Amino acid sequence: MTGLARAGKTAFLTSAAANLLALGTGQSVLPGLARRLKGRSIRVALAPSGASGLPRFDHQRHLAALTQDPPAWPERTSAASMLALDVTLGRERLGIGLPSQRLRLELLDYPGEWLLDLPLLRTSFADWSASVLRRLDAPAVAQHVAEFMAFSSALPAGAPADEAMAATGHRLYRAMLHRLRDDAGLSLLQPGRFLMPAPGPEPAWTPFFPNLGTAGLEALLARRYAAYVQAVQRDLNEPMFGNLDRIVVLVDLLTALHAGREAFDDAAASVAAAARALRWRRSWVETAWALGHLRRPPRVVTRVAFAATKADHVADRQRGNLAALLRNVAQGGTGESAEVRTSYLPIAAVRCTEDFVWTLDGRPVSAVRGRRIGDDRMLRSYPGEVPDRPPDDAFWAYPFLQVPEFEPLRPPDAGRGGVPELGLDTLLCFLLDDFL
Repeated sequence: MTGLARAGKTAFLTSAAANLLALGTGQSVLPGLARRLKGRSIRVALAPSGASGLPRFDHQRHLAALTQDPPAWPERTSAASMLALDVTLGRERLGIGLPSQRLRLELLDYPGEWLLDLPLLRTSFADWSASVLRRLDAPAVAQHVAEFMAFSSALPAGAPADEAMAATGHRLYRAMLHRLRDDAGLSLLQPGRFLMPAPGPEPAWTPFFPNLGTAGLEALLARRYAAYVQAVQRDLNEPMFGNLDRIVVLVDLLTALHAGREAFDDAAASVAAAARALRWRRSWVETAWALGHLRRPPRVVTRVAFAATKADHVADRQRGNLAALLRNVAQGGTGESAEVRTSYLPIAAVRCTEDFVWTLDGRPVSAVRGRRIGDDRMLRSYPGEVPDRPPDDAFWAYPFLQVPEFEPLRPPDAGRGGVPELGLDTLLCFLLDDFL
C-alpha cells in the first residue's frame, strides 16, 4: 500500500483490517467479497509478528480514533509498517473433504515518498538536476524555494568539492522539500528519503542536492547521488520490497483539483512517474536477477490498483469521472503493460458522507452530506464537477469543485462491526480474485 502524501494509507489499512476481521466473524460487511466466497466459510485473525524486523501496523490505535466521540481521522504514519492477517477459507461443495485453504495476507505500508525514488534508478545526476531545477524555477513555488535557489544561483561555476558547501546546500534543499510538501501540497519531490528517512543513522553520503556545475563540487554531489541510487537498488533485495506481488497506489486527486492547476499538474506528474516505474519493474527486476544483482528470483508484481481516494466527497454520478481521470493521468499517454492486471477505482476506505438527492433551484441533483470537522450540524454539499481528463483552461477559470473537510462516520459496535467504506470491497475483490 503506497501513495502520494496524505492520500489515506493509514485510513485504508485501518479499514481493511477492521472489515476483514469483521467479515471473519460473520458481520454483514464487504458484500462483494462475501458474494465472491460463494458460501464458503472464512476466518480472519491478526498474524503473530514472528521474527520480522518491520514494526506492526497498530490498527487498534487507529481504529480507536475513528470510534471516539466525536470521531477523528487516524494520525498519518511516519515509517514503513506491516499489517499481517491469517485468512482461512473453507472449500466449496466438491472439495468439502479437503483441508481449508490458508493465506498469510501481508499489507505493507510503503511510503509514497520512496515510491517516487524508483524512477531515479534510470536517471543520471545531470538529468535529475536539470529536471528539478527547471521545476523549481516556476513562479508558483517561488516563495517556497527562494532560499535554496538563491544559494544555488550564487555557486561559482568552478566551485571546489567543499564539504561545508555540500552540507549547506543539502540543508537548504531538504528544508525546501518539506515546505513544498507541507505548505504547497506538492508530491513530486525527490529524493523521497530526504522527506521520509529510512530507519537507522543516515549514511555519510546523504548531503547532496541538484547542481549543474562542472567542477569538483558537482563531481562530489554526483558521486553521492550515485550512492543514494545504489541504496535504493539494494532495497529491492529486501523482503520488504522484493516479496511484493501486488500493489495499491492511493491518490488524492480531488484535493489537488481543489488546490489549483499547479497542485494538480504536480500530482498528475507524480502519478505518471510512479506508473512508469511500476511498468518497467518487471523487465528491470528480472534482468537484474539474471545478471546477479539480486540474491533470489523476484516475485513479479501481477496486479496494480490505482485508487482515487475521498471518492465519497463527491456525488455518486461524479465518481466514474474520478476513476477515468485517474486512469488518464496514470497512463500518461504510454498505455498499460499487458503483463500486469491494472484497475482504476474510486474509493473511500473510511466513509465520511452519505449520498442523497438535493434540490437546487427547483431541480434535483446528486449530492452528499456529512459533518464538517468541528461542527455538529450536517452539511449538505453539491461539490461540483469532476473532469474525466486533465482539465482545460476553462475549468481553472471558475471554482467548479469544492472539497469540504468532513469528519469520519463512526464505525458500528466500536469497530467490531467493520468500518463504513466505499469501493474498498471492490478493490479487495480485485486484489484477491485469484486466491478466491
